[in-house]
Amino acid sequence: MRKPSSVSGIALGMMLIAAAGPAWAGDAAAGKAKAAMCAGCHGSDGISLNPLWPNLAGQKEGYLIKQLRAFRDGTRKDPLMGPVAKNLSDEDIENLAAYFSSLKP
Repeated sequence: MRKPSSVSGIALGMMLIAAAGPAWAGDAAAGKAKAAMCAGCHGSDGISLNPLWPNLAGQKEGYLIKQLRAFRDGTRKDPLMGPVAKNLSDEDIENLAAYFSSLKP
């Protein structure tokens, strides 16, 4: 019986990691504390009372991270979100995304 080569072992490991999807390092508890600043528009439970602003509860974590980074970096423009997101660190964004994605829509 032939032993698997280290190259095939590495390839298998990479495929398993890719199949698992991205791993976010967000802390939902820290995100909850930071989310107080979001409540005015997006609701205290992530459900907006204003039809102009989206619900954040139950959104996919990766989507929230992507959108918050885009607002922060200026690749997505919004006169309200741009200034808010500008002050968020990557850790803040990951924590907020972990929190809002953990809520029931």
